[in-house]
Amino acid sequence: MKKTLIASLIAAGLASSFGAQAADENVSPWLIRLRAINIDPNSSSTAGGAAGIPEDAISVQNRWTPELDISYFFTKNIALELILAYASHNVAVNVPGLYSGGVGNVGVLPPTLLVQYHFNWEGNPFKPYVGAGINFTWFATSDLAVPLFPGSLPLNISNSSWGAALQVGFDYRLTKNWYLNADFKYIWMDTKVTSSNLGPPLVNSTLNIDPMVYGVGVGYRF
Repeated sequence: MKKTLIASLIAAGLASSFGAQAADENVSPWLIRLRAINIDPNSSSTAGGAAGIPEDAISVQNRWTPELDISYFFTKNIALELILAYASHNVAVNVPGLYSGGVGNVGVLPPTLLVQYHFNWEGNPFKPYVGAGINFTWFATSDLAVPLFPGSLPLNISNSSWGAALQVGFDYRLTKNWYLNADFKYIWMDTKVTSSNLGPPLVNSTLNIDPMVYGVGVGYRF
């Protein structure tokens, strides 16, 4: 009687385990998330230009914006994620004796492609992951100028840049299809800032934006 009961419990446990595994394996490979992200630039700039612009004179302000990402799972652990977002950042210049304050906005479109490893513990709704990949940033719009008297000094920026990206986050499974998500990314991003005056440029600096991106949101797995 005891052996029969033990055998029945073991069989039930195995059936439950295989059932949970099958449920995990039968889900769609597509996962779409919508996040609210805070882009917090770790900005710095090099010295350069005839005006004697010092180091770290140019800075980029943080910004909240929505983010859409699309993930495809090749296996239960390995996924490829495409991240899409757009933000318009305020840019400031601080040069003692010349100008200190805002100089306008720059629009940033930074699609990022990441390879992820998901720690998928069977039956556990908490699913952390890490990722690494590459970022392409397109500086879509810019309207930068240092207000001087009289007139102003327009600033130009490079159109695009490439950089690495690192990621850590987790999904928490609410139902078969819905997830809560929290995520952190660090992206290497830079551009060249120059002035358009005649002769040697008054401003000629490399601006490293290098944002830390904090995000929370929801995901849906088809």
